[in-house]
Amino acid sequence: MPEDATSPDAKGQVPPNVRLLLLLEEVARQGTPVAPAALAEALDLPKATMHRLLATAEEQGFLQRDADGRSFGPGHRMRKLASNTLSSQRIRTERLFIMRHLATTVGETCNLAAPGRSGMVYLDRVETHWPLRIQLPIGTQVPFHCTASGKMYLSSLRSDKLARLLKWLDLQAHTEHSIQDEARLLADLAAISKRGYATDDQEFMAGMVAVAVPIRDDEGRLLTTLSIHAPTQRHSVASLVDNLAPLQDAAEQMARLI
Repeated sequence: MPEDATSPDAKGQVPPNVRLLLLLEEVARQGTPVAPAALAEALDLPKATMHRLLATAEEQGFLQRDADGRSFGPGHRMRKLASNTLSSQRIRTERLFIMRHLATTVGETCNLAAPGRSGMVYLDRVETHWPLRIQLPIGTQVPFHCTASGKMYLSSLRSDKLARLLKWLDLQAHTEHSIQDEARLLADLAAISKRGYATDDQEFMAGMVAVAVPIRDDEGRLLTTLSIHAPTQRHSVASLVDNLAPLQDAAEQMARLI
């Protein structure tokens, strides 16, 4: 079989048994919910074929409809697949080595998180040696709007996708410092996007501060976030931000693993 036969650029030569894989790849590549017509055009497939593929992918949980009822984005099984891929043993070994070095350098716990359907999910974690530390184990899901990792993710979204997300996002107060006003949150996200890092000043948990940076793919899209957090007995947000250089260096190293 010619090498380009599985490429969406190879007009009319997409093998039937590869079409669903190319569909999932294209949805992931787009990074935002995609309409069936756009997918059919990108993969050079008939609209009827595309609708059948989308129906199968949705039924099996690999894709899910966006809030508009027409576009499609990653479903729970596709997100799980991505998470498992990122957590493969070789990559995870190297990733933990980088995270341990970061935790030793800054003297605080660091976390790797990825966006889930309703919050950020912790994929990996390296604890500090301090007896006093915040317990947020792997698999924990935390809100988007009041965590450093969540706000870092929100700040990376296109304005139209962010607007759709904010329509259903519950800006619940977790502490007295949580941002509940949408206009104030948007202003914070704009500042985060401009400076390249996000902070949590006791917004999610009283007595805890955090700073997060993005881990991006080769097209500049946010895949995961890397963060460090600490109790306020040891750090303020300002003193934690003093560790931004090693945090960003670790994030760049981890991006090269992907």
